[in-house]
Amino acid sequence: MRLKTSHLKEPKHRELVSCVGWTTADELYSCSDDHHIMKWNLLTSETTQVVKLPDDIYPIDLHWFPKNIGGKKQSQAESFVLTSSDGTPVYSVAWGPDSEKVLYTSGKQLIIKPLQPNAKVLQWKAHDGVILKLDWNSVNDLILSAGEDCKYKVWDSYGRLLYSSQPHDYPITSVAWAPDGELFAVGSFHTLRLCDKTGWSYALEKPNTGSIFNIAWSIDGTQIAGACGNGHVIFAHVVEQRWEWKNFEITLTKRRTMEVRNVINDAVDLLEFRDRVIKASLNYGHLVVSTSLQCYVFSTKNWNTPLIFDLKEGTVSLILQAERHFLLIDGGGIYLYSYEGRLISSPKFPGMRTDVLNAQTVSLSNDTLAIKDKADEKVIYLFEALSGKPLGDGKPLIHKTEITEIALDQKGITNERKIVFIDKNRDLYITSVKRFGKEQKIIKIGTMAHTLAWNDTSNILCGLQDTRFTVWYYPNTVYVDKDLLPKTLYEKDASEFSKNPQIVRFVGNQVTIRRADGSLIHLNISPYPAILHEYVSSSKWEDAVRLCRFVKDQTMWACLAAMAVANKDMTTAEIAYASIGDIDKVQYINSIKELPSKESRMAHILLFSGNIQDAEMLLLQAGLIYQAIQVNISLYNWDRALELAVKHKTHVDTVLGYRQKFLEDFGKKETNKRFLQYAEGLEVDWDKIKAKIEMEIAKERERAAATPAVRASVTVQR
Repeated sequence: MRLKTSHLKEPKHRELVSCVGWTTADELYSCSDDHHIMKWNLLTSETTQVVKLPDDIYPIDLHWFPKNIGGKKQSQAESFVLTSSDGTPVYSVAWGPDSEKVLYTSGKQLIIKPLQPNAKVLQWKAHDGVILKLDWNSVNDLILSAGEDCKYKVWDSYGRLLYSSQPHDYPITSVAWAPDGELFAVGSFHTLRLCDKTGWSYALEKPNTGSIFNIAWSIDGTQIAGACGNGHVIFAHVVEQRWEWKNFEITLTKRRTMEVRNVINDAVDLLEFRDRVIKASLNYGHLVVSTSLQCYVFSTKNWNTPLIFDLKEGTVSLILQAERHFLLIDGGGIYLYSYEGRLISSPKFPGMRTDVLNAQTVSLSNDTLAIKDKADEKVIYLFEALSGKPLGDGKPLIHKTEITEIALDQKGITNERKIVFIDKNRDLYITSVKRFGKEQKIIKIGTMAHTLAWNDTSNILCGLQDTRFTVWYYPNTVYVDKDLLPKTLYEKDASEFSKNPQIVRFVGNQVTIRRADGSLIHLNISPYPAILHEYVSSSKWEDAVRLCRFVKDQTMWACLAAMAVANKDMTTAEIAYASIGDIDKVQYINSIKELPSKESRMAHILLFSGNIQDAEMLLLQAGLIYQAIQVNISLYNWDRALELAVKHKTHVDTVLGYRQKFLEDFGKKETNKRFLQYAEGLEVDWDKIKAKIEMEIAKERERAAATPAVRASVTVQR
């Protein structure tokens, strides 16, 4: 990626240009110490003088009123704010993303001041020289600063340093974020630099411009304008962006041209567009390109005949792809399209701001769309992809602390769809997108996590935790058998990736990681877990067992054990647990297989996975009251066992008998008032209790015999 720069042979301003600002993607205004405000039209290459300022006004900064807020055109769109010098040492100021804080400079200090009275002010020394320029991005919530110490720096909103550049030859006079927060530009004397959001540099240009005092990005994020010390206004647009997927590499060679290269046979295709390219995404066998007016959808099997449809708004800020459809986000809304160009849905929620959404706060799968709420960062809204309606009962997913990144898994059925997220404490959690029961089970599966990605073809998760690269071959294990989760992981030392690496993609068996210096590292993981996922999703249990025997890896057996229990195939589960030496679980599985009825077996499989309430509910619905009571007795849930016995008027003496035996074993006396109450006048006769239990078991056997025979391994068909 680089910048292609241009400026006129002769400057239009007679003095240094102090500030610039875009009104549209092709129209710019500039202010200069010559007191003139000029308008630049990039389509016609015309420059006209708009107004001459009084001689005592020297402009410093220029900000246009936003063209649209939440998709609604504003009447003030032709208004702008112009600041001038009056001797105050505040060189730069920026609004916070939530518009409730202001960031400004004071000498070498950066200061974040909330608008609420008596709120705590955050202040820190940011540079060794006077700070000349700053910017605060509303999408990624990161701060840029530039100073006379010849450095530019990246900070988070808590004042923690994320990146510091090497000293340049001259003071850094300007910095500016691209609208989507993925890039920023840096200006200095005869210097224009394009950088990634993490700080490393994509490209360096050395135009003959003097110092660049101000940088402004166009609304669509494709080009920048710089206010130059020699009276010029410099223009630059971003070219040579690259997208990769499997054997295809696509490069934006010009503003309206892409080059497609197939690295297998070195075939090259050129894609020409009517208007300039704004955003593109390459995944799942499709290239989606948005220009200023249209959207193009190419299949990797045919580059000659794209599907084309018009866009409501040209400023697409994000494209996300899933296997069956893709998502476009612009200033007006969120739109889900099929790869045939049909609008599927347009989800909305109260207070939705599309201008602050990015790939870390929006996630898409074949059936679900997840969006993190910017107003309350503990909340994730979940939508049905095909209808755009809120998922389930319409209630969002709420976490106890603020969430920083979310990701939906890509394969499987809707009822098994999982979402993972990282919160501000850097803990990694997983939960089901569908709510089963009263509460969603949100379970922590990692700590000190700072980047993650789901595989595109199977539900395998990878992430970076502190100094470890971790692959969760079957994250759903945490819902089946928590003790098994550590045995289903692959871990590798990540210190070789340097500080703050980022996972770019996880396609097939290859994970691509970008280091802090911008270089890419490709890691290959074992192909066998993905094959195991494929066998299990097709219920090919014998093939899965054969694969594990061939690979002879404990991790594979552990994954198969969890997958088998999740799919209620206890025969395979028994083989897998035996192979990893979990003998106690093998014995429990054997006891499950010997149970007389299908309902009892299903209930004990649920118990095996820790789903006590679901197991009890299943037994009660099947009319197996004693078995439901016995489950609670076995788990020492005495109050619940007694409650069920009293409610159904059966086996009260059984509960009291087991309770007495339990207390006697530990040498304790009864103190529970309910048990004391029901024990009055009720004699515990163990002969009667045993007879009743035997009768219940016999009754269950008769009932099971009357229904068609079922396999001991009750397999759920997908």
